[in-house]
Amino acid sequence: MNPASALDSIYFITPGEDFSLSKDAMPIDKTIPLPIQKKQSDSPGNFKMSELTAEQVLSGILTVLAYDRHNEHLDYYRSILKKARPDIKRELSEAAILKTKNEDFELAEEIFLALKGFDPEDVAITLNTALFFDQRADSYRRAGLNDDADAYDALALENYKAATEAEPPAPDAFFNSGFFYLKQRDFANARDAFESFLALTCDSKDESENAAYKKERAQEILDGIKNQNMDDERFKNAYALISSDQEEKGLEEIREFLLHNPNVWNAWFLLGWGLRKLERYADAEGAFQKALELGGKENAETYNELSLCLMAKNDFYGAKENLLKALSLAPENTKIISNLGFVALKEGEIDLARKYFSSVLEFEPNDAIAAAELAKLESGC
Repeated sequence: MNPASALDSIYFITPGEDFSLSKDAMPIDKTIPLPIQKKQSDSPGNFKMSELTAEQVLSGILTVLAYDRHNEHLDYYRSILKKARPDIKRELSEAAILKTKNEDFELAEEIFLALKGFDPEDVAITLNTALFFDQRADSYRRAGLNDDADAYDALALENYKAATEAEPPAPDAFFNSGFFYLKQRDFANARDAFESFLALTCDSKDESENAAYKKERAQEILDGIKNQNMDDERFKNAYALISSDQEEKGLEEIREFLLHNPNVWNAWFLLGWGLRKLERYADAEGAFQKALELGGKENAETYNELSLCLMAKNDFYGAKENLLKALSLAPENTKIISNLGFVALKEGEIDLARKYFSSVLEFEPNDAIAAAELAKLESGC
């Protein structure tokens, strides 16, 4: 929500001498204005102090904590919440996580912002906020809303950095930020994050199944990065350049990397990606095939990218075959499902295409591409 519009939903009152939230609540300072959440029925001039509820005050305070971080009375408002609702952090955290699971992202974001405003120093809140922004970015990217995805990736990164800089260090902050960097193909920072996680947990006596799994997984990823030299600066530069539409420069970097690291499947994938973006489909196909030979068979995106090259060559059978392999690895990946819809369209299977695009919208109701294709089919275009 836009901070300005959120703050428009509250107004401030100066409480009267006889005002209190409840008999157990802390005394109210009559000199400090209280934020009040408007009721839908409220209109200018009809506010009645006798109808004011405690929930309106608490909701108003949460809105201020979320969207007005420079308010001079924040500490006072926090103290009211702590006294009125001692378990407020747990309640809000559980609500935010539930809303995130249900992909009610707007409300989840409001709750996470309120939590951060309530206790900015709580590293668990900062980490959960980072995970939320990370998940929301993934959702936008699956829906083809890349600008929105990039914006939420930036927010996720900001919160991951804050979580990893907290004192005392929080091992899970490094573990989760490591996976964020992996998705960004920033292998140097991923390496640093997982190394920090292992250093922080090496003497841990908590050897639960989950703790042991995390250590094994972190070490496995580190070994892969180091053995394939993926933390090399050229690899990092190649990804950054290709992802920012500077394909020719990116291809120079990844080719130079491959001269010294010819068996890294991720590098062949990057080469294929850059070539595919330049519409050099035959060369890209060869690079993706090489990536599959060298270990990329567990990566759904390799098959998906290869299918785009085959589709461009009108090899619809081959494209569909690779997309189905990709879908077996990532059954809810809407980009893959959408591409199956495009293959069906190319083959004249209109009903099948409609089913694929409809499936995309079941997973991602905001997917603009699938919605546009379905609209075309419904209009007979």
